Amino acid sequence: MKIRFIVPLFFLFFSLQAYTQEGIPVYFDYLADNYYLVYPSMAGIGEGGKIRGTARKQWFSVDEAPTLQTVNAHFRLGDSNSGIGAIVFNDANGYHSQTGVKLTYAHHLKLGGDIRYLNQLSFGLSAGILQSSLDETEFRSVIQDPLITGTKNSVSYYNIDLGISYSKMEFYAHFAALNVLGSGRDLYSAIEFDNLRRYLASVGYIFGKNEWQIEPSVLFQMTEFTDEKTLDINAKVYRDVDFGRIWGGLSYRRSFEGAQFLTDGSFGEQQLQLITPIVGANIGNFLVSYNYSYQTGDIRFDNGGFHQITLGYDFGQSERKYDCYCPAAQ
Repeated sequence: MKIRFIVPLFFLFFSLQAYTQEGIPVYFDYLADNYYLVYPSMAGIGEGGKIRGTARKQWFSVDEAPTLQTVNAHFRLGDSNSGIGAIVFNDANGYHSQTGVKLTYAHHLKLGGDIRYLNQLSFGLSAGILQSSLDETEFRSVIQDPLITGTKNSVSYYNIDLGISYSKMEFYAHFAALNVLGSGRDLYSAIEFDNLRRYLASVGYIFGKNEWQIEPSVLFQMTEFTDEKTLDINAKVYRDVDFGRIWGGLSYRRSFEGAQFLTDGSFGEQQLQLITPIVGANIGNFLVSYNYSYQTGDIRFDNGGFHQITLGYDFGQSERKYDCYCPAAQ
């Protein structure tokens, strides 16, 4: 089918998705035992601590395509009920980029049961400083545009994230409100987004306690300013092996809103749809994971997908602290 015309609303829809994801964009790295990157309440969730680093690249054939790098670490403070963590990230998309640092404190309350029974309610708060930049040094216009400065503009601001998590043996549920302060950057002369808040919620359960385990889960996210909503439907399979654990899974993300386009004289509507297979392994205290996201639909910017690698290290953790298969809390 030959596409002759695309309504500008379609491009606006996907542009808003990029710009309103102020802070760390929520991709699929949380599936690589990296829930702290999404939920502050997961800092120090288990005994010991975890370090995770991710690198994401979209559309290798496209110059200045979106890239994201994150490094985070979190751990429990000794035998206390407190956990702390830190996140550093860099997100670039064409002429726009953002970097930031977040520091987290979390408190974990045991709700009952003996020492081997996981029944825990967790609260977390992250405070961060972020810098957004817009590089206009390569912008050219035949007629002088007063909105183009021809320089690299940067602004810094503060924001906070709040989270709550509940873990009961193989069951877990999380909620977070990101960019709670709302207002932040004052970078663009023409259009400003005064409300950057996002809300996330997820729930999951791990079935099986022998060599094989299956983990279905869902994650819902909503951006308040644009009322954008997406849902991730996930399934992972684990297998214990001699050197540790291997696992793989599949995620399907779909937006609730569609963007209209015109092709061959008729209108159509398309939702954002991403299919993401993920594979990984825990080798001793080390973790390695890879996921690839492919966008479906008739309208795509490029045929290539989105690649992401996660590397991690776990420290100070006992073997199977709880009588459950709950890797996030072990």
